[in-house]
Amino acid sequence: MRPIKIAISGKGGVGKTTIMALIAQRFAADFAQVLVIDADPSPHMAETLGFSGKVKPIAEMRDLLVERSGKVKGSPFYNINPRIDDLPQRFMLENEGIKLMILGAIQTGDSGCACAENTVLRRLLVKLLLEKDQAVLLDMEAGVEHLGRGTVAGVDHLLVVVIPSRSSVRTALKIARLAREVGIPLVSFVGNNISDKGDEEFLNKLLPEKIIAAFPNSADIRRAERDGLAISSLAPEFNTPLDDIMNELTGKEIKK
Repeated sequence: MRPIKIAISGKGGVGKTTIMALIAQRFAADFAQVLVIDADPSPHMAETLGFSGKVKPIAEMRDLLVERSGKVKGSPFYNINPRIDDLPQRFMLENEGIKLMILGAIQTGDSGCACAENTVLRRLLVKLLLEKDQAVLLDMEAGVEHLGRGTVAGVDHLLVVVIPSRSSVRTALKIARLAREVGIPLVSFVGNNISDKGDEEFLNKLLPEKIIAAFPNSADIRRAERDGLAISSLAPEFNTPLDDIMNELTGKEIKK
């Protein structure tokens, strides 16, 4: 099976990290190498996948980012081609067949522009996405601001997670429009927190295409997220939506 590059996004709080973690566990059975990139400003993919210990996002390693950018205090100049080749080897984690790179995102607040630091992160993200010999799953920040041509280079398919609410649908439509504008070949919608057929019909009526999978509203998942537990064992009701997603992403029938 050829390596595939998948990104996931959606309005904050729709469950995109949980769904990406479930997909990563499925991919680990089909691909020799699976890399998950957590590029959310509040990354928690590590605990969702069961990685032990507290992991510091690269976005919070300000001294490293400034050093690699070549930025000098008081000067507006920095290196637009920073050295990043050694960073994956230094900071990549691995557990049960899944590699994890926690980038995070620069939070500027009142500190002004962090262009130099962001340049290092963007270069590193592009390098990881363009790796030829592994499946790559990118958990992007919520919303639409991240969708630029440089930061989504190499993505084959974007999954937009949406829950049965009008605000979630509005954000999902904006994300899908911008994704197509920057050249992502395939965009699909994934329903989450689906309680009944009415929820599916609501989404399918407002979205331009039917959702490719419907994840049920799950107390077990909410409990695991609250308690910071790994999503390691799935209830049977998650098998069907995961099969639906895998069929869409890989174009093959999933063996039952």
